[in-house]
Amino acid sequence: MAVVTGMSVDKEYEKLDNVKREDVRKLIEWLSEQAHLPHQHISELDVILAYHSCACDMDVTKRVIDVNYTLKTLFMFYQDRKIDDRLELAFETWLIYPLKTVTKKGFRPIYCELLDADPKKFVYGDVIKAFLMVMDLWQYEEGTVPGVAIIVNLDRVSMGHISRVNLTVAQQFFYFLQEAMFVCLKEFHFINAPVFVDKLLSMVKPFMKDELLDILKVHQADTNTLEEFITTEDLFKENKKNLKDEICNKLKANHKFFEEEALKRVDETKRPGGPKFLSSFFPGVEDSFKKLEID
Repeated sequence: MAVVTGMSVDKEYEKLDNVKREDVRKLIEWLSEQAHLPHQHISELDVILAYHSCACDMDVTKRVIDVNYTLKTLFMFYQDRKIDDRLELAFETWLIYPLKTVTKKGFRPIYCELLDADPKKFVYGDVIKAFLMVMDLWQYEEGTVPGVAIIVNLDRVSMGHISRVNLTVAQQFFYFLQEAMFVCLKEFHFINAPVFVDKLLSMVKPFMKDELLDILKVHQADTNTLEEFITTEDLFKENKKNLKDEICNKLKANHKFFEEEALKRVDETKRPGGPKFLSSFFPGVEDSFKKLEID
């Protein structure tokens, strides 16, 4: 599997009418003045992705950039980003794959499906780590897209899997997804939903803002309601084992990308006004070693 090449920033400026080079340069200059942020490791493509995901709002982009790299410094699923035995198991049990097709509105689907029905092999935090690694490498290679559609196939999910969802990790992930990821999330689908899907929804809905709840669609098994959003035969026309092996091998081949990404972390000792704490972000959580606050 070949090492991927990052999307050309020149191509990004060509395809994005609303992303101006001079605005990105202003953001890069602002970054250079933020002593606590890893500005020397943040690329022009990173800034373009952030600016595009924030609808080209300069002030919002600055806030999201700060939150993004602060959370990456904080959360465990952004630590030790290498394909070890635990990540191998995550990719053996879950298919996480950016599809080459598009939805009917032109968005790019990220397809997720449980492949191994044994709940004992399901470690929620490892699957989240795997998902975010796939997303980061995909964005590096593809650059900006009009929007992202997450599709989660619940076909083999049981109550045993739901009972193993770590709610702390879920809370952190959904906050990061909604407030800090450099993506325009446009659709979120649960497909082949089991009769007990309400149990899952009752767990994760408290972590979803109204904007995410508005785009969340639950499709029951043996229905064709997803067809309204995407041609469903596009989801299943490739061999899933081949796709699973392909994506895992791709991440292994691009270990240098993740080594360099690991340098993009915040130095809280240099943050103006002093370090930030996890308890100011998640009330009731105390951790003097991991710091975060959203101003």
